[in-house]
Amino acid sequence: MIEQGNTSSKVAIYEKRHLVASFVFKEFDVKIVTTLFAKYPLTHGIFSTVIDQDDELLTYLRGKLEYFVFLDETVPLPISIQYKTPETLGRDRLAAAVGANFLQPGKDLLVIDAGTAITYELIEASGVYIGGNISPGMTTRFKALNYFTKKLPLVSEQEEIPWLGTDTETAIQAGVVNGIIYEMDGYIEKLRLKYPNLLVFLTGGHSFYFERRLKNSIFADINLVLTGLNRILEYNVEN
Repeated sequence: MIEQGNTSSKVAIYEKRHLVASFVFKEFDVKIVTTLFAKYPLTHGIFSTVIDQDDELLTYLRGKLEYFVFLDETVPLPISIQYKTPETLGRDRLAAAVGANFLQPGKDLLVIDAGTAITYELIEASGVYIGGNISPGMTTRFKALNYFTKKLPLVSEQEEIPWLGTDTETAIQAGVVNGIIYEMDGYIEKLRLKYPNLLVFLTGGHSFYFERRLKNSIFADINLVLTGLNRILEYNVEN
């Protein structure tokens, strides 16, 4: 499984639904993939990207694998999609929704992916993906405050965040981090008015940072997108 994101690429090796190994690469190309083929007996694969596709890499994968899926809007899925523009739906968002539905079938689900952007995906118990929202991620918010102002410094998250800042640095940290917490909890509480038994998955690079800060109970799963990609691959092989 290859998940190419905005800032890095994740690769996972599965054997009969068991995660054998996983890697994260800042740069990803044919040379790196070649080393993986030399180490593992790879026969099936799926590639998902949210950036411009690398035609050389895709050609290499198609030539090396017995069965290869490039995830786009034409690929059959084990869930139904109600999104009005499926061709614009981020592949990472789609895979996370499939992964959550696979792990908790027959349940109303909210998937929160806390990465460069924070995404929210709603999947009903019937297996229908309804849609979702996108907002700036934590690091993106810190950078935006620094970039679009003349005097605000660039700061980062800390382990201890006050409710109210007592200087400029802690004011930015408290504003960004607490704002995201209220945003996440707000979505969960609003959706539970309609879906009382809603289950919540939290994934993405900052998932564990927010896991213990949310007042609502969640499932934190850093590999949710990879789980979804593996399920999509299995589904296409089976059908």
